[in-house]
Amino acid sequence: MKHPLRKPLLCIALLCCSFSVTQAQTPGAAGLKSEYLVNPIGIDNAHPRLTWLMNDKAQGAAQSAYQLYVGTDSVAVSTGQGNAWTTTKIASSNNLAVYSGQQLKPFTKYYWKVQLWDKTGKKLTASPVASFETGMMNMQNWKGSWISDNKGIAVNPAPYFRNTFKVAKQIRSARAYIAVAGLYELYLNGKKIGNHRLDPMYTRFDRRTLYVSYDVTAQLQNGKNAVGVLLGNGWYNHQSTAVWFFHQAPWRGRPAFCMDLRITYADGTVETVKSGTDWKTSLSPVVFNSIYTAEHYDGRLEQPGWNTANFDDSKWKPVINRSAPSMNIVSQAMQPIRAVDTISTKSITKLDSDVWVFDMGRNISGVSQITVKGDSGTVIRLKHAERLNKNGHVDQSNIDLHYRPTDDKDPFQTDIFILGGKGQETFSPRFNYKGFQYIEVSASKPIQIGKDNIKAFFMHSDVEPIGTVKASNQTINQIWTATNNSYLSNLFGYPTDCPQREKNGWTGDAHIASETGLYNFDGITVYEKWLADHRDEQQPNGVLPSIIPTGGWGYEWGNGPDWTSTIAIIPYNIYLFYGDSKLLADSYNAIEKYVNHIDELYPSGLTTWGLGDWVPVKSVSPVELTSSVYYYTDASILAKAAKILGKQADYIKYSALANKIKNAINAKYLDTTTGIYGKGLQTELSVPLYWGVVPENMKSKVAANLAKRVEADNFHLDVGILGAKAILSALSDNGYPDVAYKIASQETFPSWGWWMVNGATTLYENWQIDAKSDISLNHIMFGEIGAWLYKGIAGIHPDAEHPGFKNVLLQPHFVPGLNEFTATHKGPYGNIVSSWQRTASGVTYKVTVPANSSATITFPAGKVYLAGKAINNPALYKINAGSYVFEVK
Repeated sequence: MKHPLRKPLLCIALLCCSFSVTQAQTPGAAGLKSEYLVNPIGIDNAHPRLTWLMNDKAQGAAQSAYQLYVGTDSVAVSTGQGNAWTTTKIASSNNLAVYSGQQLKPFTKYYWKVQLWDKTGKKLTASPVASFETGMMNMQNWKGSWISDNKGIAVNPAPYFRNTFKVAKQIRSARAYIAVAGLYELYLNGKKIGNHRLDPMYTRFDRRTLYVSYDVTAQLQNGKNAVGVLLGNGWYNHQSTAVWFFHQAPWRGRPAFCMDLRITYADGTVETVKSGTDWKTSLSPVVFNSIYTAEHYDGRLEQPGWNTANFDDSKWKPVINRSAPSMNIVSQAMQPIRAVDTISTKSITKLDSDVWVFDMGRNISGVSQITVKGDSGTVIRLKHAERLNKNGHVDQSNIDLHYRPTDDKDPFQTDIFILGGKGQETFSPRFNYKGFQYIEVSASKPIQIGKDNIKAFFMHSDVEPIGTVKASNQTINQIWTATNNSYLSNLFGYPTDCPQREKNGWTGDAHIASETGLYNFDGITVYEKWLADHRDEQQPNGVLPSIIPTGGWGYEWGNGPDWTSTIAIIPYNIYLFYGDSKLLADSYNAIEKYVNHIDELYPSGLTTWGLGDWVPVKSVSPVELTSSVYYYTDASILAKAAKILGKQADYIKYSALANKIKNAINAKYLDTTTGIYGKGLQTELSVPLYWGVVPENMKSKVAANLAKRVEADNFHLDVGILGAKAILSALSDNGYPDVAYKIASQETFPSWGWWMVNGATTLYENWQIDAKSDISLNHIMFGEIGAWLYKGIAGIHPDAEHPGFKNVLLQPHFVPGLNEFTATHKGPYGNIVSSWQRTASGVTYKVTVPANSSATITFPAGKVYLAGKAINNPALYKINAGSYVFEVK
């Protein structure tokens, strides 16, 4: 299941370039998406967002107007007739429109296209026809019943379900809609439907449950058909025990599902095959499954053909009806989890006659797969870990810290495969994923095994790569790749902290890494889903838990503003990167409740609520300072959101609150004579600088003090995760990009490069590789450097006044120690390129600005030439769409 966009990451630049070349031959609109998805089915939004790109490579290319056609007849739409919505010719350069036509009907495919006019008023070639298809739209449209087997939560084997039905007429189309409490695999006539993994995405099950839609037209056959469902526990029936008490979640129950298979025949009639008490159930060979630990499979219990039409199910049991887990069943309109990359074994070591260790060569999130022959009843154990002991065995001591097993029946990250003894057999978990590089395989009886018998699948939310970085410093390239690997390893329908020890949606880790994610990947659908999780979890008084979703843990620890500022920071980042205010609007009340709650608790404007600068190198900064800065950030974003959304009274109110918080921080922590916050630690100076707390007239002095402090620390980090978020941009945005780059490119402890030279392929949880705690080898909480490479060296920034990169702010830094650097980012208007290279006479700076957008360049000091002519005002140089080559001397 290798994905062409995924391996290796550095090849993405070529793909981005090929996109612009192949798609831009004829000027017009392309890249049409509905709800940020390509031709999605199962959309529930009554007013879906429609977006497009203007493909025109001409210098200064711009859209002066557009017209949309939406209808149920593709031919009519292609000829410029939309029976659902046809807009007038709208004089606008916007490339995002919210559907405002006739009320959308459920289960209906709508086609759409967009007609553009260029800046001269010339009508361009119309876009290709795209589509979106509605799903249930309303809970009342479900016909199936929620069903399960008659088992309790402590029963280990996963249940099978099946039913048969007849098709006697010609089929026009067929769609399967399945909602699940737990996880599932869906089969029709023996074939698995789709290539998603771990569906549906994890939510607060008793408040919102997701359903998934499939086009199954091609999977049906004339005559008798069979539908089969295999259910897994997931986070719904968490049987493993750990410190977060997920086994005590209020929603916990035996997995259940509801399904409608809606068949539309050629004569226009509709038949729905639905879940109900006519289905039958049996236990499967998946004898244990835990999203947290592993999966156990007994090949002796297989029932070949269980999901085919002629299977004898006379020994199967009747199902039971179950109540729905929630009264809010909504469409899963987001990028799914997939097995995105297949990884072959790098090396194998035989430790004993029946013990082997497989090295996959890199740290990943996902699962392994074993193919082997052996006697029936042979027990094979596959133990997954990130590192090895000195004796060569796998070592889990860095990741099993929080596991609290009650017996030895559920070993951590250890799959158990019992052979059926029927020739070559293959096993890979269905309802689990792990974080690992090494797999220790042991067998209870002799087996033959080699490198080719084990492979691994890198799994994560399958978000499109939209950014590239390439530097003349190979360590920087390694850091960028490792950061992306950790970001993806921690994206499973929600952002997590680590894929092995926890899999928790830690809020602090997520907002720290959100810009890194948004520069590199098209992740809006995942973030919109996760902010809905926030709204589900928020208490009436505004309090949010530190991990989201949660079974109840996290409302009492770790959830101060330095962590749960996700509620404000991520919606605002989405607005900046996409130019879309929907998530801000959807989250506005939640942000307001949260800010008001902190205001009630801490009327002085200073708050001590929070964890502080987590996992610092050595120096500890005051929690009150960092948490109060994040409180200021939340209030400031709330004020900005109020202005964006036209809430003038709120804008005035929360601007005043933000100002009060800023003044309180500066009154207590800033020495206006020296320009030092607190004791002058790296975090104390960089966090107020980065988040805009430092008074304008003090910025240069505070930044100078930060640069001196870094120099005193031998240009190495002395920060935890909050300082690591702030320090590089605090320096590069305030006159010290060279100092920031010295930190970023270090290869000795403590630094990102220190990890790389010690063999890291992901980012770690602790600067100390041999620390006694906090030593997961796949964390994203120090991942801000991935965003800083775009911001601090390439200088690509969104413009808050023209969000979504409608106007790109370019502030490149030609830092000593680098000879060349290129970053690309495919924003809502197309591909942005910022690339520089040293020459004998200075620096050549190449810029590409996509059609229908512009850029404002702030050049470093020096004389700047374009096409041989000097630029008079290089401080703020405005350019329109196109490609440019500047010489800086």
